[in-house]
Amino acid sequence: MNSAPPATRDDPHTLPVRVWDLPTRVFHWLLLSLVTALVLTGQLGGAWMEWHARCGYGVFTLLLFRLVWGVVGGHHSRFMHFLPSPARLRAAVASAWRGPQVVAAGHNPLGALSVVAMLLVLGLQVASGLISDDEIAFSGPLSVLVPSDWSSLATWYHKAVGKRLLIGLVVLHVLAIVYHRVRFGERLVTTMVHGDKPLSHEQAVQTPSSRDGLRERLHALVWLVACAWIVRAVVQWGSST
Repeated sequence: MNSAPPATRDDPHTLPVRVWDLPTRVFHWLLLSLVTALVLTGQLGGAWMEWHARCGYGVFTLLLFRLVWGVVGGHHSRFMHFLPSPARLRAAVASAWRGPQVVAAGHNPLGALSVVAMLLVLGLQVASGLISDDEIAFSGPLSVLVPSDWSSLATWYHKAVGKRLLIGLVVLHVLAIVYHRVRFGERLVTTMVHGDKPLSHEQAVQTPSSRDGLRERLHALVWLVACAWIVRAVVQWGSST
C-alpha cells in the first residue's frame, strides 16, 4: 500500500490545477441527489411515483446537458480528452493492482469507462421509464406512442434490470473512491467539491486547466435551460397525444 501522505492543495510539493469546472461539479452532485431520490421513490411507490417521474425528468435534463458539455465544456470534461485508448486502459489496470500509481489529472481510464457506463445505464433507465406502464401506479408520458408489448418490456427492464445495474454501478463508484483514498491517498470527493487537483510541479505545467470563468458558467446555464426545455417538450408531446 502506498504509505506516502495524501497530497493537498496546500502541499508545497504540488500545484493545484483546475480540473473540474463548476458546471461539471454541479452536474455531478445534482445527478447523485436525483439518482438517490429515484431509487427511494421507486421503492416507496404509490403517491411517490409522481416525484419519481419528476426526478426522472431531472435526470433526463442532466444527461442531455452532459452530452453537450462533453463536447463544449471544460478540457477535462470533454469526452475526447478522457475516453481511454486500449493501451492506456491496460496500463491503468496494471497500475491499479501492482503500482506505481499513475496520477491522472481528470478521469483515469477506468474512471472514464465507469462514467460512460453510468451515462448509458441512466440513459436506458430514462428511455425505458418514458415508455413504461405498470398498469398500477405509473404510466410514462410516451407509453401511449409505443405498442403495449414494448411498454411491458420497458417496464420489466426498468424495474428488474436497469435499477439493479444502476445501484451496482453506484456501489462500484463508491468502492473505487474508497480504494483510491486508501491505496493512493487521492481525495477524489474533495476534488469534485472545489474543482482543483494537486499535481506535481512537472505534471501541473504540462496539464491544461479547465476554463471556469463567468462566461463558461453562463454558457453552461444557457445549455441547461435549453435541455430542460427539450425535456419539457418531449413530456408534453407524449401527454397531449
